[in-house]
Amino acid sequence: MVSVQVRLPSPLRSFVGGAAVTDIDGDTVGEVLSRLVDRHRELERHLFGGTGQLRNFVSIYLNDEDIRHLQRESTPVRSGDVVSIVPAIAGGAPAGATPPAGRPAPSELPLADSVETSPPLTGDQLRRYSRHLLLPEVGVRGQRRLRASKVLLVGAGGLGSPAALYLAAAGVGEIGLVDFDRVEASNLQRQVIYGTHDIGRPKLDSARDRLKDLNPDVVVRMHEVHLSSENAMEILRPYDVIVDGTDNFPTRYLVNDAAVLLGKPNVYGSIYRFEGQASVFDARKGPCYRCLYPEPPPPGLVPSCAEGGVLGVLPGIVGTIQATETVKLLLGVGEPLVGRLLLFDALSLRFRELRLRKNPDCVLCGTHPTQTGLIDYPAFCGVPSPATAPEAGAVPEIAPEGLAARLAQEEPPLLVDVRSPSEWEIVHLPGATLIPLAELPDRVTELTHAREVVVYCHKGNRSGRATRLLLDLGFTHVASLRGGIEAYAEKVDPTLPRY
Repeated sequence: MVSVQVRLPSPLRSFVGGAAVTDIDGDTVGEVLSRLVDRHRELERHLFGGTGQLRNFVSIYLNDEDIRHLQRESTPVRSGDVVSIVPAIAGGAPAGATPPAGRPAPSELPLADSVETSPPLTGDQLRRYSRHLLLPEVGVRGQRRLRASKVLLVGAGGLGSPAALYLAAAGVGEIGLVDFDRVEASNLQRQVIYGTHDIGRPKLDSARDRLKDLNPDVVVRMHEVHLSSENAMEILRPYDVIVDGTDNFPTRYLVNDAAVLLGKPNVYGSIYRFEGQASVFDARKGPCYRCLYPEPPPPGLVPSCAEGGVLGVLPGIVGTIQATETVKLLLGVGEPLVGRLLLFDALSLRFRELRLRKNPDCVLCGTHPTQTGLIDYPAFCGVPSPATAPEAGAVPEIAPEGLAARLAQEEPPLLVDVRSPSEWEIVHLPGATLIPLAELPDRVTELTHAREVVVYCHKGNRSGRATRLLLDLGFTHVASLRGGIEAYAEKVDPTLPRY
């Protein structure tokens, strides 16, 4: 038996005492994972399904190779090996072909005709892009190629902000933005395309104004809609490259699938706390997102940035990498991140690169694909759609005003805060007990069946899951605070801090 190093991503570090790396003994990858779980039992539900199989939304790498392309859990290990756990957080060759060995061929997007028929660069444009024109890989023709290109950014948030700014500055002719949110104060810590004066405005209006101010030549197309199976193909079709800046799994799988079906490259990025990922998924030349993560994690298992937090500069780094890859694809230069997954750890300031391979059994881009169209992505990811949410939610709720009335009574309910300790420090309701959601199964004995329990979190998602857990454990007088402490501050006590 040998000792290997196991590297854990930040979403799993809380279950191992905060460690990023731990040493585990074993002769195979499976033994190493089994001993890891034996030592840290809470990891089991994150790594293994109910029948003991490794979950499909978790990729395991031995050094820089996915074990699915080795001997899976039976892959032997040697002393000094590194086992990396890479969970889901949210470049032609014919379909089904494996990426060519060595340096991939440059991107070949259908822009040549547009470049030949487009007018020459104006004097102002020659001055604006002069530093590009000095690069042999760009030059005048390359700059005209950028001007003739169209890029769609799905999401105008942390990743979309820096990507959009740099693509506009680079001279991309047409930029499409998909988003339907309004600017909030909490966005400004990382969504650098917006300013304080934009709070309350539709994001797309603010982003358009900023991009046009940065580069008046750019055409900004605004798609202020919720991207869905009904509209995705129509929205994505006119663009040359899709940039994935989404923050949820249903939209991430939707973007991937639509890009594969339309034969377009999908420039991927994701962020969580201090870690980021980036790649280019192009099923014509390499794997798609489903090759890396065939299935999404169950709802609630992977916290969002709104729940777990994110270092403000991290999306700037990852979003800029996405912009870099997009420009390379449009110019047809360099080596895009096709078949490679780039990992970035801001705390250690280290980049790592893992190899990705096309999965011949992929339902979408494999040798014999079984999925030939878009599907119901909320259902695929186990997330209730707006139309079915009331029936599917199935947990009792209490409105903020109702809770305020109950708290004023002689026997108020027990308040349970299932957020993180850092969120508790920002704001919490008087008299509440802090039991983070991950700790609730082990601390449920601190609650009593004889007293009414009201569970709350930031906006109601985690408290809903906690309420369901308590109901399954036999609690009958339990409810989730509708809208969380955010709604309570808005409707009951405006003196409470909001975040």
